[in-house]
Amino acid sequence: MSFELPKLKYAHDALEPHIDAKTMEIHHGKHHAGYTSKLNDAIKGTDMEGKTIENILINLDMKKTAIRNNGGGFYNHRLFWEVMSPNGGGNPTGELATAIDKQFGSFEAFKDAFSSAAATQFGSGWAWLCVHEGGKVEVCSTPNQDNPIMPGVGCGGTPILGIDVWEHAYYLNYQNRRPDYINSFFNVIDWEEVGSKYAKNK
Repeated sequence: MSFELPKLKYAHDALEPHIDAKTMEIHHGKHHAGYTSKLNDAIKGTDMEGKTIENILINLDMKKTAIRNNGGGFYNHRLFWEVMSPNGGGNPTGELATAIDKQFGSFEAFKDAFSSAAATQFGSGWAWLCVHEGGKVEVCSTPNQDNPIMPGVGCGGTPILGIDVWEHAYYLNYQNRRPDYINSFFNVIDWEEVGSKYAKNK
């Protein structure tokens, strides 16, 4: 069974002005579609066919660059679309808010840590909020399409929030102003969805 490009739960222009429609069209319809297609090509005829993306990435031989790059691209972008909403923004609540306060001291301190991880990731990559077994949360970043569920990336736990800091994610609207894009991202985070992922994976 091959992987399919996930459908968006909102229109391309629904996240404006924070993320513009043209960027969404290209990012989802071209970049994510490309990762999906190339992932299917890379696993065709192997013992990875029919496995979940999580199972593939957790047990990945990181020297298999086609699966590493395209499997990571598929997984990372799927999460990215899921944790955004036109009705996003605000602050987390419930258990997730408690975990963030416990680890970082406050939501603002978490926001600073997450923004710094995203802004200082050299070149292309991602910043993450992850949950570890037991409920502890962590902020970290990875290069390219690597993610925390892959072996040996130096960044652990299960990602429950991720921001794409590849230039294709923001360049049309923000050009070289990555910090402005990161700041805008907080206006579209679906904290209810992130909280649900926290509850499932803690």
